[in-house]
Amino acid sequence: MADWIYILNPNKDTLDGEPSDKETMRRLAQEEPELDLWLSRRNRMECGDRLWFFFTHPESAVAAVAEVDKEPRDDPENPGVWYLVGATLLNDATQTLYRAPRDPGRTGTRAGAIGTEGEAARATGAAETGGSLTGGRAVDCLEPR
Repeated sequence: MADWIYILNPNKDTLDGEPSDKETMRRLAQEEPELDLWLSRRNRMECGDRLWFFFTHPESAVAAVAEVDKEPRDDPENPGVWYLVGATLLNDATQTLYRAPRDPGRTGTRAGAIGTEGEAARATGAAETGGSLTGGRAVDCLEPR
């Protein structure tokens, strides 16, 4: 099992037309935990890996977590350009992180960026599919310092 950081900027990224903020992710963890998340690269994600959601605004913090259910696959609307990964938000852990967000700078880990913002997805309107996260970026596996 590997841990991945998925970076979200609530000022730019959306989830089915809603802000990709901590409140939306908390609600989805309770009501609709299954998501398809956009990736700019296929990555090495596998079923059982964890995705930690890092929110850049209003304060930078990790405040949600999901488990990968399906390995990354081509986005049928943009094959070879964008990828989707199936994940399920973990309700109990997400509720805990919502109440007490974590600053990854204090966790003793570091991550190397391997993704880019999802501007092209927003421009093409591909984000209109249900359950897909528009924007955001996944970064490489967390490694101990």
